[in-house]
Amino acid sequence: MDFYVVLGVPQGATPNQITRAYRRLARRFHPDINPGDHVAALRFKEILLAYETLIDPVRRSRYDVGGEGAPESCAPRSSGFEGFDFSASGSDSTSFGDLFAEAIAARTAPARAQRGSDLHAGVAVSFEESLQGVRRAVTVTRETACRACGGRGVAGATDAGVCVLCEGAGTVRSSRRHMIFSRICPSCAGTGSRRPQECGLCGGVGRQTRSERVQVDVPPGTADSERVRVAGAGHAGWGGGAAGDLYLTVHVGPHHVFCRDGDDLHVVVPVGVHEAALGSRVAVDTPDGTVTLRVPPGTQSGQRFRLRGRGVASRQALGQRGDLLVEVRLMLPEVLDERSKELLREFGRIHGSGARAGARREG
Repeated sequence: MDFYVVLGVPQGATPNQITRAYRRLARRFHPDINPGDHVAALRFKEILLAYETLIDPVRRSRYDVGGEGAPESCAPRSSGFEGFDFSASGSDSTSFGDLFAEAIAARTAPARAQRGSDLHAGVAVSFEESLQGVRRAVTVTRETACRACGGRGVAGATDAGVCVLCEGAGTVRSSRRHMIFSRICPSCAGTGSRRPQECGLCGGVGRQTRSERVQVDVPPGTADSERVRVAGAGHAGWGGGAAGDLYLTVHVGPHHVFCRDGDDLHVVVPVGVHEAALGSRVAVDTPDGTVTLRVPPGTQSGQRFRLRGRGVASRQALGQRGDLLVEVRLMLPEVLDERSKELLREFGRIHGSGARAGARREG
């Protein structure tokens, strides 16, 4: 077996020529590249034996003189790290630091498909709109897929041919002595395809930042500071991942009549002294319009009446509503003429201090 013929180099080849020839052949016949191929394994052993013999000056000189190969103790090794140089010297080689960095990068590399991040914004609605529900157009600034390349980041077709550096394998191999290592191809980033031209609009990122108007439905019964979720209206995802969501904080304005407590509404109705004493019917505003409330005789100031189902639409129990609590507040008339004053004096003589006596009994 002629070692020079095995490596395909002339008899006067320099060490650099021998090394380059070995690397070229090792990439083709290494057992890791050809698993289960016994012919390739035998061929690699011949290549390795020829390389170790010719790269060593003493063994090469002995071979050139007598045509003898390496002694048995110098037979090629198919595995292990014996004689492996961990230094960074030498050209076209892979150091231990490079291998460690590549391993870390491979383990920490993010998944190709990633969900976009969420957006947060606010929207203002009136009290009436929060009770009935309303649609609002909200302007948000979000990252979307590039309109020119559709989020691919490349111009034209995505198939630009096979990568020249790795010949479509997606990995490149480097060696030190008889050890061969594989890493992600830096030219195609492991895709095996030639890197196409970047999109001129997005610069290859595949995303654009722009303002958009999003239609948002604020459901009936939404309370102040409550959040409304709009699915898919957040930032665009990466690598085919789903878009994030838009979360809107609803700011509800105050009302001049109603106060809200959960699903219940509260309203204060002024009632005259004679209406509370003799009983009457008074008009009460509700979210659905005006209704008539019967005030029974002897009603006291601060007394409350409940109108069921006249409150806010429940967000927890669909189809149900809270109540409207009506508080009666006595309003004293403005006394301007002598006739009114005389009537009040007559009322006082009849009842005396009955109001204070009634208060003591209740206390």
